[in-house]
Amino acid sequence: MYALAADIFPLCRSISGDGVRQTLKILQREIPALKIHEVPTGTPCFDWEIPREWNIRDGYIIDPAGAKIVDFKKHNMHVMSYSVPVDREIGLEELQEHLISVADRPNDIPYATSYYRERWGFCLSHAQRQALKAGAYRVKIDSTLAPGSMTYGELLLPGETEQEVLLSTYTCHPSMANNETSGPVVTTFLAKWLSGLKRRRLSYRIVFIPETIGSIYYLSRHAEAMKRNTIAGFVVSCVGDDRDYSILPSRQGDTLADRVAHHVLKHTRPDYKTYSFAYDRGSDERQYCAPGIDLPVAVISRSLFEKYPEYHTSADDLSCISPAGLAGGYTALKHIIEVLEGYCYPKATTLCEPQLSKHGLYPTVGAQRNQPMAFHDMRNLIAYADGTKSILEIADELGRPAWQLQEHLDAVVNAGVLTVSAGPQAAAPKI
Repeated sequence: MYALAADIFPLCRSISGDGVRQTLKILQREIPALKIHEVPTGTPCFDWEIPREWNIRDGYIIDPAGAKIVDFKKHNMHVMSYSVPVDREIGLEELQEHLISVADRPNDIPYATSYYRERWGFCLSHAQRQALKAGAYRVKIDSTLAPGSMTYGELLLPGETEQEVLLSTYTCHPSMANNETSGPVVTTFLAKWLSGLKRRRLSYRIVFIPETIGSIYYLSRHAEAMKRNTIAGFVVSCVGDDRDYSILPSRQGDTLADRVAHHVLKHTRPDYKTYSFAYDRGSDERQYCAPGIDLPVAVISRSLFEKYPEYHTSADDLSCISPAGLAGGYTALKHIIEVLEGYCYPKATTLCEPQLSKHGLYPTVGAQRNQPMAFHDMRNLIAYADGTKSILEIADELGRPAWQLQEHLDAVVNAGVLTVSAGPQAAAPKI
């Protein structure tokens, strides 16, 4: 995963343009079934329309002494995304109107955009900005803003049922590692794992989209099917650093996606942080959870966007993520998917305890007090399987990870000790 992150990190991405296409082509090498779609400029989508396509070749500032002090080719965040072309000589006072810096991160280049209003600008460190002297500056941005298309990637993995899990990540930021690069990378490897499963009970809709306009467009074309089939969804963002684990729940706050995410992190990272949809939302969960759409979508992150100091600056570089950080994000989401795959309502087929030895389920050696935890998990699963509780509810009641209880399901179902169903069943008859 880290090697893939290093491959796509240098590319200059925005909500449209060749950087997005190049990124998706690299991801397509990992997941060949990924379909790449182009949506023409001007295509309507709810209250929006697809903007013009932006591409950039160069951008720089030359100071009065003739030195190139800001250079897009040295760092692609030096030019504000969607800047219109400019090639002029101007004074410092006018130049200041087109400069962006952040005083509380004086040595970092900030990330800035102007998607829907035509302007141009440069981003630079605050220390560099304060050192500028009066005189004539040459400013040049060699860019195009013209009719074209927005590009996104989609992978649909059918399962045994039409019930879907959504994985959504965004491909619209330039060289930032945790905020942008980690999401597509972890999602790519989840897609590879899911593609290789011999059996998928659920279907999966996996999208690599530009943030905001991408999810709005996608919902404008697929919302009805997604509302009908989606049982849980996750925006995968900021999943590569070594600090926090975070959940930003859906607007409803108690969907299956929320419950499973809390369950998994409670058992794997009990110090995880929970944020507020009302005050902390900031990515495509805003669209998936919007009134009238109302999908059960939460955000899974390591350090959540806006909650770590390097966010939206040049300091969010490859040193901000690690192989272990990416592995942690991947593992948390993999467990979440495993719980969803095994989500069911188990029900015992006998009154009183079944004779486990008769069904080949009782250990042949050892006293009860020395039985392994796996055996106790199996017995407890049977004891609580009244048909009215999901395996997630049983796991919560027992204080055990659901994916570990699920390891016993096939054995006890194949032995005829339990049955499972997709929804609550009538309780066992009473004598």
